[in-house]
Amino acid sequence: MYFDIIDEIEEIETIAVGGRIHDIMKICKQYGPGRWRKLKGVAKVRLQNGRICKAEVHWYEAHGIGRKKMKIKRILD
Repeated sequence: MYFDIIDEIEEIETIAVGGRIHDIMKICKQYGPGRWRKLKGVAKVRLQNGRICKAEVHWYEAHGIGRKKMKIKRILD
């Protein structure tokens, strides 16, 4: 699903780190080694159809590599 984050991500929490991430081998192979963390937060997003809403987003992040594979987990409003 295509979407844009139009505001800062709030309520950021770490879900898993390193070997506790289910897809860690796939992430390392695709983006390279690093201290990978899986995070979640709440952000205001613009969906592909133009609708703006608040959503829970999940993504992977590593220092020096940045945020990867961001996805909407659920729409909150």
